[in-house]
Amino acid sequence: MTTEINPQAATTPAAATPAPKNGKRRRALLVVAAVVVLAGLAWLAYYLLVARWHQDTDDAYVQGNVVSIVPQTVGTVVAIDADDGMRVEAGQPLVELDRNDAQVAYDQAVANLAGTVRQVRGLYSSVDAGQADIRARQVAVSQARADVKRREGLVASGAVSREELAHARDMLAAAEAALSASHGQLARSTALVDATTLQKQPQVQAAASQLRQAWLNLQRTSIVAPVSGYVAQRHVQLGQRVQPGATLMTIVPIEQMWVEANFKETQLTKMRIGQPVEVQADLYGGGVTYEGKVASLGMGTGSAFSLLPAQNASGNWIKIVQRVPVRIELDPKQLAEHPLRIGLSMAVDVSIRDQDGRMLAGSAPKDGKPLFSTGAYAKQLADADALITRIIEQNLPDSAHG
Repeated sequence: MTTEINPQAATTPAAATPAPKNGKRRRALLVVAAVVVLAGLAWLAYYLLVARWHQDTDDAYVQGNVVSIVPQTVGTVVAIDADDGMRVEAGQPLVELDRNDAQVAYDQAVANLAGTVRQVRGLYSSVDAGQADIRARQVAVSQARADVKRREGLVASGAVSREELAHARDMLAAAEAALSASHGQLARSTALVDATTLQKQPQVQAAASQLRQAWLNLQRTSIVAPVSGYVAQRHVQLGQRVQPGATLMTIVPIEQMWVEANFKETQLTKMRIGQPVEVQADLYGGGVTYEGKVASLGMGTGSAFSLLPAQNASGNWIKIVQRVPVRIELDPKQLAEHPLRIGLSMAVDVSIRDQDGRMLAGSAPKDGKPLFSTGAYAKQLADADALITRIIEQNLPDSAHG
């Protein structure tokens, strides 16, 4: 007997057997999920403990005081003593102008002051002479009055004629008129020198002011550096005719530099003055980190102070997150060790954990000292005053010198 085998029945039990589970794949998925969860928890912890207390931006640039060197008098350039990149000190000559015209005006002012002092000395002498003249006139009036009185007593006896008496009276009137004229002349002379010394006499003061101006113009033919720093943007050339107010070059004091960081308006919520800042320059990379602090928060966005402010009232308005400049002060010692240049790109990180500071800067110190000042020009006026005193003394009498 022949047995038939059903191929479909023979294969059914094998096909119905389930495939074994892939344990390695499941474990890998679990590991990935665990890593994602741990990364999320680590990021959350980092944000809560660190990231939310920091605001950073790379839209930051180095700013500083750029001191323009301008002439204070008209002149022709005959010498240039500094070039781009050179270090100069306050009071150091930078540009020399032709001194000939200023020297002539100075010599005239010296002669004018000397002559004025001598003329004023004559005014003081005229007062003394006027007083002596009045005393002489008073004697003459007394004599004329006595002659009239004596002749009046002799007219009755006929010893003196009436014509002689009339002549004596005329002499008395003339003497009194001369005395009155002398009093007027003395009053005019006294008014010119009364209640003042020769040095404070108005004519002498006017001549001294002219000499002071001539001296300053002569000194200003040598243009000096008002501050110490490095020369940049030299435009002046030899033979150039310069006018007051024209920029010849600029000086950049490297110790007076700061960083202007442009933060988004949404980053300023917890930013306060005095908060610590870490700054890195693209010039030095990550090898140098400057320690600074927030000095002030800008009073307007960059677009508000631009040459052409945005007109947001138009119908095609699109909201754009604005940026506000924040001034960052840097450590002067670090600036000296790692100098910066105006306009360099910086990366700024502000720690906003400390919320005790103010959002707006306070008023300037009330000690009377300016924030920035220079003493490069102070000595010029002091030298002029010393010169004036010397010229006045040289034109006084020898007794006054002693």
